[in-house]
Amino acid sequence: MVNYMKRSSVDRSKLSPMMKEYVELKDNYEDCIVFYRLGDFYEMFFDDAITASRELELTLTGKSAGLKEKVPMCGIPHHAYSSYIDTLIEKGYKVAIAEQLEDPKKVKGTVKRDVIQVITRGTRLDNNLDSKNNNYIANIYDFSYCKGISYTDISTGEFFCELLEKDNEDIIRNIIKHGFRELIVNDTIDRELINTLRVNYGILITITKNIYEQDDYQYIYQDIEDIRLKTTIKHLLHYILDTKKGDLHHLKKCELVKKTNTLIFDNNTKKNLELIETIRSRDRQYSLLWLLDKNKTAMGSRYLKLQIENPITDKNELERRYHFVEKISTEFIIRDELRTTLDEVYDLERLSGRISYGNLNARDMLQLKRSLNALPKIKKLLTSLDYDKEIETLDEVASLLEKTIKEEPPLSLKEGSIIKDGYNSELDELRKLSSGSKDFILNIEKDEKERTGIKTLKVGFNKIFGYYIEVSKGQKHLVKDEFGYERRQTLANCERYITKELKEKENIILGAEEKIVNLEYKLFMDIREIVKRYISKIQKVAKIISEVDMLQSFSIVSDENKFVKPNLVNTKELNLIECRHPVVEKVMKDKYVSNDISMDQNTNILLITGPNMAGKSTYMRQCAVTIIMAQIGCFVPCKSATMPIFDKIFTRIGASDDLVSGESTFMVEMKEANYAISEATENSLILFDELGRGTATYDGMSLAQAILEYIHDKIKAKTMFSTHYHELTILEKDLKHLKNIHVSAQEKDGKVTFLHKVKIGAIDKSYGINVASLARLPKDLIKRSEEILNIYENHNKKQETFTQTSLFEMTEEEVEKKIEQNEFEEAIRGIKPLEMSPMEALNFLYELQKKYDI
Repeated sequence: MVNYMKRSSVDRSKLSPMMKEYVELKDNYEDCIVFYRLGDFYEMFFDDAITASRELELTLTGKSAGLKEKVPMCGIPHHAYSSYIDTLIEKGYKVAIAEQLEDPKKVKGTVKRDVIQVITRGTRLDNNLDSKNNNYIANIYDFSYCKGISYTDISTGEFFCELLEKDNEDIIRNIIKHGFRELIVNDTIDRELINTLRVNYGILITITKNIYEQDDYQYIYQDIEDIRLKTTIKHLLHYILDTKKGDLHHLKKCELVKKTNTLIFDNNTKKNLELIETIRSRDRQYSLLWLLDKNKTAMGSRYLKLQIENPITDKNELERRYHFVEKISTEFIIRDELRTTLDEVYDLERLSGRISYGNLNARDMLQLKRSLNALPKIKKLLTSLDYDKEIETLDEVASLLEKTIKEEPPLSLKEGSIIKDGYNSELDELRKLSSGSKDFILNIEKDEKERTGIKTLKVGFNKIFGYYIEVSKGQKHLVKDEFGYERRQTLANCERYITKELKEKENIILGAEEKIVNLEYKLFMDIREIVKRYISKIQKVAKIISEVDMLQSFSIVSDENKFVKPNLVNTKELNLIECRHPVVEKVMKDKYVSNDISMDQNTNILLITGPNMAGKSTYMRQCAVTIIMAQIGCFVPCKSATMPIFDKIFTRIGASDDLVSGESTFMVEMKEANYAISEATENSLILFDELGRGTATYDGMSLAQAILEYIHDKIKAKTMFSTHYHELTILEKDLKHLKNIHVSAQEKDGKVTFLHKVKIGAIDKSYGINVASLARLPKDLIKRSEEILNIYENHNKKQETFTQTSLFEMTEEEVEKKIEQNEFEEAIRGIKPLEMSPMEALNFLYELQKKYDI
């Protein structure tokens, strides 16, 4: 049975030297699981072992550590640690890697060990990162009256910062939109905010007040003028430098996020419009990103995702992108060559990060070489397209790598066979010596067979005895003293011997091979240091290639789907002719029904009525998606498109409770409506789908009307408002900037056909029961709902809701009788006897008698 003793409870004076070293090291990494290197394994002890054994499904054992009882221990092979780290990181743990800093062969006693890096969700620099997504680590620095936020992707070097002066909800909205998975905060921050981010959104949070005080990374924040933002950046820098413990000079200068430069929308809008992933499966497939991503490089895919999440508002830049998309489409032969060549370019951004930090291998260098070899052709093709940015081909780096790195090097840098022949004379000499000695060893077997006459004689090698001569049991009697054989090992079917000459050659071979491995490692490190000098240039090339790749992707998608170039105007005219939803059109089997979306200078609100399933939500979504596509520089799914540049988009589409915070559908609706009407400007787009349906009918209708009037009179934003409250359509008479439109449907013989065509004017029927019928609800239920609807429509007033489930078990005769009874009772309740004349009362009774056959 394993003893579950804790580190805090042991008598440290009795611990073995190795375990004492461990517990002292662990004291500095209380919030981490320490992977402690012992030979070919990473071991974990005490609480770390208990946790890791549970999370990684490892066998929990014990280790003698100088105490009466063994301490808890579990371990993993050092060469396979990556997958175990992945599991722990995803579960929200931090992992500290403690390596041997000395060669055990050269040290007497305990080998010195220390943590060489801490790996967390936001600080990964390995090959296991998702190539198409950024991996940001962020911080919040609370200044009491405002908060600074900075964030960086350590793997690519991108760095951003901004100030937020609003409440916690705005902070949370910002963090969730960017998808931060790890957050560093200072110690004065609101604990309720921290708890919400941890519990509701699963973000890994570390609290620290430490600030970076050195000058080595001053270049990152020296161009930022606001002292608050400098403090924020230095707060994040301290954490990542303390965590990674390596060279991070590939980190770029921090960019100040300017809200006026981007089209702003929150995470709800990103989710509702399915920009990055679908709502149902939370998968990239069938999202806008999936449709537009025809990139050939990982850098291009990440840049496209960044643009979709942060569309721009610079008209000149957008028209520049349109120009090159059009140019690339026209020069389709050049485009094909460009795509083929881009296919040869690896992830230069993340390669730069690994080169700087030092955790790269020879295969990474090969990827860099192949990428650089493609640059001259890319440069030539861009010149043919008159592209306005020029890439530097870095021929000297490509030439160096061509001369040095072998084509098929091993993964490890400590195995040799990395450097090409002819680069280093000392290495060449050692290789000649080693290969010559090996040839000699091969000849020994032949010579010894001839000298001794032992036909089964073999020369072999193992790590314990080195080179040896092996003779089978059946012929060992042929071994004579004059051969000079010295017995070393007896096996079941053979004897193994060594000779003085064999040992001399062994020393030469093994000595040369060890020197070769050490020299190759040193030469590789020297090459890496040379390449490091070019990191900033490689990053500039990567940025240009990212944009070029994205633009050629837009060209491909636009040609395939018949997208058109938008016409950006300075007025408030929005005119999307025969607009389609690009993703829905791509995946649906039937022909997509296009629709015009027209809001001239005098129209700000489209009030949309129509049946469920007719396409109101899709109609609204395609408007927003088209605008986002236009504001990232892509052509759009229309026959023609004239539009202004929008500053913000707000959406409330779909009904869902916020299960995380426990808020109802209606509360979520009202919060999102409040966010929109408090933040929107006249240059914004607002999409409200059936707002107010989460509460009682008249409450919802009243709120919907008030919100429409507020948007119409005070905000003046372009708004699409779908509703089932047909009473609201009368607003067109009083609100001069509101226009009624409807999605049409046809009803024939009780069956409804959705035409998905948007027409001018209102509609006064929802066809809800028809939709229920299409959903194959029970026929008796559908019939009953039609009867109740008929009562409501005939009385044209609020009536008692019929909920008796027993009606569904009645016969038709009983149901009709029950309906008659209810109608009769309602008629009686409706009279006012004291206000009736005798004649009116007699007439009323006569009509009742006649109608109900009394």
